[in-house]
Amino acid sequence: MYFDNVGKSNTDKTLELALRTAKERGIKHIVVASTSGETALKLSRNTDINIICVSHVNGFKTKGVNSMNESMKEELEENGVRVLTTTHVLSGAERGLSNKFGGISPVEVIAYTLRMFGQGIKVCVEVSIMALDSGLIPYNEKVIAIGGSGTGADAAIIIRPSHASSILETKIDEIICKPIEKRE
Repeated sequence: MYFDNVGKSNTDKTLELALRTAKERGIKHIVVASTSGETALKLSRNTDINIICVSHVNGFKTKGVNSMNESMKEELEENGVRVLTTTHVLSGAERGLSNKFGGISPVEVIAYTLRMFGQGIKVCVEVSIMALDSGLIPYNEKVIAIGGSGTGADAAIIIRPSHASSILETKIDEIICKPIEKRE
């Protein structure tokens, strides 16, 4: 499915499509990007599938501060959702070096290339690799990854992520949904 616009207005349909696809294909794991936890919470109320919520890294907006409040994290965990907060695999330390010294790193080239498919698709790839590297999903098994362009969710894919150390072995098997991004 292709959405006419990016953003939060597509969240409910994205989650519906992801859940339906998981059930139809027998996919047991869904990785969802969720900064505040709201998108992951919506998803957790509708399924018994293993859900991993990947939040922003601590200090993403304000040094030393997590974007997800502790009560939301506790509610997600009570609903069986595992919450992962770790360094973003497609930026992390390399972005810090680029910001300080200029230039661009190979990992940033990967991120910009994935953004050609849309911001949400880039996020899907990134969070699935982060979940794999953290041991929260199995290696070489199809999972569904859900991402977005800002707030909410507007992209979902079936992916077989590889570890960050072998990132180019990652395979996107299917795009379930994504927005058609307008040029500015």
